[in-house]
Amino acid sequence: MPDFIKRKYYIEKIKPYFNKDIIKIIVGQRRVGKSYFLHQIKDEIQKINNDVNVIFINKELYEFRNIIDYVDLTEYINNRIIPDKKTVIFIDEIQDIKEFEKVLRSLQAEGKYDIYCSGSNANLLSGELATFLSGRYIEFKIHPLSYSEFLEFQNLKNTDENFNKYLKFGGLPYLKNLELNDEIAFDYLRNIYKTILLKDVVARNKIRNVEFLQNLSEYIAENTGNIISAKKISDFLKSQKIRISNNIVLNYLDFLINAFLINKVKRSEVGGKKIFETGEKYYFSDIGLRNSIIGFRLQDIAKIYENIVYNHLSRLGFDITIGKLKDKEIDFICRKNNEKIYIQVTYILSDQKVIDREFGNLLKIKDNFPKFVISSDKFNVQTYQGIKHINIINFLLSEKIFN
Repeated sequence: MPDFIKRKYYIEKIKPYFNKDIIKIIVGQRRVGKSYFLHQIKDEIQKINNDVNVIFINKELYEFRNIIDYVDLTEYINNRIIPDKKTVIFIDEIQDIKEFEKVLRSLQAEGKYDIYCSGSNANLLSGELATFLSGRYIEFKIHPLSYSEFLEFQNLKNTDENFNKYLKFGGLPYLKNLELNDEIAFDYLRNIYKTILLKDVVARNKIRNVEFLQNLSEYIAENTGNIISAKKISDFLKSQKIRISNNIVLNYLDFLINAFLINKVKRSEVGGKKIFETGEKYYFSDIGLRNSIIGFRLQDIAKIYENIVYNHLSRLGFDITIGKLKDKEIDFICRKNNEKIYIQVTYILSDQKVIDREFGNLLKIKDNFPKFVISSDKFNVQTYQGIKHINIINFLLSEKIFN
């Protein structure tokens, strides 16, 4: 492997599970750096104990083409086990091996192996498979680069110009090897987008109506951060003389979610436990991929801000919903460790009307949990009637802003 920049945030999260009798599953969108991250884990483990026996399988490489099912996987591993030596097993893109869970369960039951796997599908451990491995694994999600990681990877300083590059091109790690201009970067991003659609959605789910899938992706990109329902999408398609049932729309949305291309955020009642079953918002895991679909447009800046704020909150481990307070909307209700915070996101607090709207919605919430407004403004006023204002760049550069 070539030299790589460490994803320190994730290394620290997974370190406590080194050499523990539990399977570590690394999931995330294609090209977010899962393979490199597995190699970083390997290096960290070998720093602790250089005498471990490492078995590394990457299903995207030609040399591992013959590992098709659990029988092949078992034979490959058994042939490389060294008696009386601790064995660490890495399997990259494990979903491409049929019935891999049988091998994982058997190896884990022996209690002699430190096991790490990666996959590009959210259903990797779902349904019966999750039951099959119940209590035997822990999952870690790898996100595209945060803004601070983007600056580190690109060897850039924090400036408004470089922040705009992040807003435009997003955080796929390989961009560090390319010139960040529209022609080169967007050509790369469009190819990644097509690969995700074809390999992780179309092929995996045996989709026939590829054109509708592409149109659906474009619709989500156009409506990032808007309340969306299957019926709303279906009605829009009917206006375009395309007839697709609500169920098919829902299925295709799930396929895009399972490939980690987009994330669904449900609405919940402020001050209550009710989760609304219809009307969600969708955000792209990588804003650069979103922009590669429909272009980077200044009129979309508020949507882009909302998307990247959601991504940062998700990366920090919050459980996120959209808040409904009578006829008002709270952009994000974020929960973690029995704590809760409320967040409004806007591009700029341009006048008193906008200030009254963004802060006013939060002021209607009567509990004492922290409340924040995030915008591009750099003025020195830090609070407004107890509600804190945060500049978006400062927000994105903080790892512990709410801890």
